[in-house]
Amino acid sequence: MVKMKAEQLVSLAQVSRSRKLSKGAFREIDSGASPTFSELSEALHFALGDGRIWLNDQRMVLMQSQVLGRLRQEIIDAFGMETAKGIFMRVGYMQGVRDAELIQKRFGGQDLTHALAAGPRVHTLEGFVKVETKQFEFDSNRGTYFGEFYWYDSSEAAEHISHHGLAGEPVCWMQTGYPSGYTSTLFGRPVIFREVECSGMGASRCYVVGKNAEEWGEDVPERAYLGLEWPRSRRTSRRQADTKQSEASASHLGAAVAGADPVVGVSASFLRARLMVEKVADTEATVLLVGESGVGKELFSQQVHKLSPREAKPFVAVNCAAIPDTLVEAELFGVEKGAYTGAVASRPGYFERASGGTLFLDEIGSLSYVAQGKLLRALQERVIERVGGSRTQSVDVRVIAASNVDLADEVRAGRFRQDLYFRLCVFPIPVPPLRDRRDDIPLLVDHFLRLFRDRHRRDVVGLTRRAMDALLAYNFPGNIRELQNMVERGVIFAEPGGFIDLQHLFTAGESALILQQSLTPEGRISSRAANATSFPSQRPPLQRSVEDLQTAEVALYSRTLEEARGNISEAARRLGLSRAKLEYRLKKHALVP
Repeated sequence: MVKMKAEQLVSLAQVSRSRKLSKGAFREIDSGASPTFSELSEALHFALGDGRIWLNDQRMVLMQSQVLGRLRQEIIDAFGMETAKGIFMRVGYMQGVRDAELIQKRFGGQDLTHALAAGPRVHTLEGFVKVETKQFEFDSNRGTYFGEFYWYDSSEAAEHISHHGLAGEPVCWMQTGYPSGYTSTLFGRPVIFREVECSGMGASRCYVVGKNAEEWGEDVPERAYLGLEWPRSRRTSRRQADTKQSEASASHLGAAVAGADPVVGVSASFLRARLMVEKVADTEATVLLVGESGVGKELFSQQVHKLSPREAKPFVAVNCAAIPDTLVEAELFGVEKGAYTGAVASRPGYFERASGGTLFLDEIGSLSYVAQGKLLRALQERVIERVGGSRTQSVDVRVIAASNVDLADEVRAGRFRQDLYFRLCVFPIPVPPLRDRRDDIPLLVDHFLRLFRDRHRRDVVGLTRRAMDALLAYNFPGNIRELQNMVERGVIFAEPGGFIDLQHLFTAGESALILQQSLTPEGRISSRAANATSFPSQRPPLQRSVEDLQTAEVALYSRTLEEARGNISEAARRLGLSRAKLEYRLKKHALVP
């Protein structure tokens, strides 16, 4: 009886602890809870004479508020208020993401409540605004978050007033993006913050509210500002845009066009590609998309089409690698009846089917040399002739080509025609691999989660912290397509009402790519995938974490310092670091007094 009572008490304690970990509120923590301002300030390091300022391992820049205000004004004058708002909100979002990673790395032992509470302190430490937390609470099991904050002495509001006077709407764009990025990264789901009151409008202080993105309803322009959906075409009326946005929200796809997968992201490399698409979309120029398999080249081509004057006309996608060499001419240009045995009827080719619209030629580098010559003539003359036909016909088609190999290298190797390369390479757009846009992984994960929860009718809450950490560290040789497959697999594997964990994601051989940690010349921790055979079946795949990275970092410092016989300057040279920075890191890990 006593034993049963003890077991019940242990069980109740475990349930209580589980609930405490899955739920949290600001009122539950002490005012002096770690990390304190003092602890955070210890992460700030000035490498005097070295020209660098570090916040933990992130390089910082000291800049006058007036200079940033002037830059803000220049962007407003050049691009308009709405575009400037989107730019600065994305900048703030990225700053919040980086600071969330800092807290996870330096104070990894903290629970989610304390990690979320640290955000306002870091934000205040960086000098943009003084943040006072009114309240916040979250429930990880239900996937809900709500928070209220006061901002005092906003530098962004002050600079706006100095250039424009009092505003008619909230103007702390970068500062609003910051908590959105910080909280979304830690919570694992998009959380959007809005100013309800703004000192730029004459209020005594700013009042900010944050909650789940879907809780704001259908009118959520922040989705476009933060790269959660593609911006509207400038030719689309406001009414049409509102209609499309409502349809997209209702379908939970977050895309401007129902049924299409959005091109999601806020990383610098993604935004460069996105800007190039917007620049070329309303022209007739031929576009060449270059990138690895699975990076989303076809989605980018669809966006070029949808933002172009040809939007109402056909979009025809062709996988050149899937067409046999003997049938390339027939597939592209069509066939006349009786042209060869089996041609019992005339049929149009891809060029004719795309007439007036866009023809997307994927994996164009796989075409044979002969087929390349025939394609070149069609592109140059804008005329085609069906196989077995005796007359030519004009075609009005915009061509977008894509390749997962460097066509310039193929030209040098003699496998691709130089004249065709120059015909296609009018406006090349490099599409970055997922490993170069890791900041977009949480956004992509959230999009795929919503998509596959609806498609497979699964009630999955989200990802565990270690599962998200593993995705952020994984190299993704299959790029976005691989991430999509992993999330879909996780949605199917996870228990109803539960979380997706490591064992649900890495089950299809990804564990054969072991994460090996090393230090870059800049002193940052990097992860690279190296080929390996496999993990033992009894060992859970990918059991690497922030703690593993820190252990590898300490081991590298210790080994290098030992090889340099305790000479810090020599060790710093071997690592490619400054002496001041290495000494700071050695002290941080208690490797030197």
